[in-house]
Amino acid sequence: MKHVLVTGGAGFIGSHFVKRIIQTEDVARVTVLDALTYAGHIENLGMALLSDKLRFVRGDIRDATVVDNLMASGPTAVVHFAAESHVDRSYDAADAFLSTNVLGTRVLVAAAHRHGVDKFVHVSTDEVYGPLLEGAATEDSPLRPSVPYAVSKAAADLVALGAHQTLGLPLCVTRSSNNYGPYQYPEKIIPLFVTRLLREAPVTLHDRGQHVRNWLHVEDNCAGIEAVLRGGEPGEIYNLGGGTDLSSKELTGHLLNICGATWDAVTCIPDRPSNDVRYAIDWSKARNHLGYRPTHRLEDGLAETVEWYRRNPDRWAPLARGGLRHTAPSAFRPTLAPLENDRAC
Repeated sequence: MKHVLVTGGAGFIGSHFVKRIIQTEDVARVTVLDALTYAGHIENLGMALLSDKLRFVRGDIRDATVVDNLMASGPTAVVHFAAESHVDRSYDAADAFLSTNVLGTRVLVAAAHRHGVDKFVHVSTDEVYGPLLEGAATEDSPLRPSVPYAVSKAAADLVALGAHQTLGLPLCVTRSSNNYGPYQYPEKIIPLFVTRLLREAPVTLHDRGQHVRNWLHVEDNCAGIEAVLRGGEPGEIYNLGGGTDLSSKELTGHLLNICGATWDAVTCIPDRPSNDVRYAIDWSKARNHLGYRPTHRLEDGLAETVEWYRRNPDRWAPLARGGLRHTAPSAFRPTLAPLENDRAC
């Protein structure tokens, strides 16, 4: 693995992966392609920017000329993170999600095939399986996405897997549970709640906080992605989970405790449309075939995450002043109802 092209490498998960892979001895060059939209920041790459191994290119994965030129530069592997990823935004901007996530993936896999890339890893999400009231989705489970974001990622997965089937592109797909950790843009629940609580602002919780997600530290996900990059079988899908299952109310309780806040800071709002009650994936395939093992304890990971936001207000305070909030889509603007105490939620 001499040269790795990473799309979306200035984003949350992508930047963590770049900083991880650039330290490995068998990687001589890492090229990052990122459009630097609102959620991508070159500062996320940190000290990796000083490495002689790193080349940064600002560009859009839908731009066939840019992508073809990069593939012609000789990457032996591609790890594809670039995507529109926020569920709330996907209600108002479904066309943009379909364009970036589906068309962008098509442009990438076609160029990778033309230039003979040795390995392509397409990074996806457990949300493509849709809600599960019980049990856990395996890699063979049907795709039943409900929200526009998940629909676009499921379609992108099929485009990627189709390139393996029809073109012979040596491609794998990873599907991870909810990631958390430093550097995440404050629109997802953990960084949004943390950045509000740190400045003593209220937070809003959908419905009564019953939605269950598996929380996986971003570095554990990146370790799994690297394992798939190095040892995954072409044409295979690998679920990457193994974090901690929490309802959004339980997660909020942890964040209140770490930030030194109380339930008086929490307000409930009516649920957004099609808010899946529970996601769950079986990750035994990655464990058994690739030796994948998450190592971060939730308590430690959340404390580390909160501390990063506490120490780096310059990275999020300007966004907070702009009025970023955890709201429902524009077609579903609820009236806020304050909570009296934690039992009320």
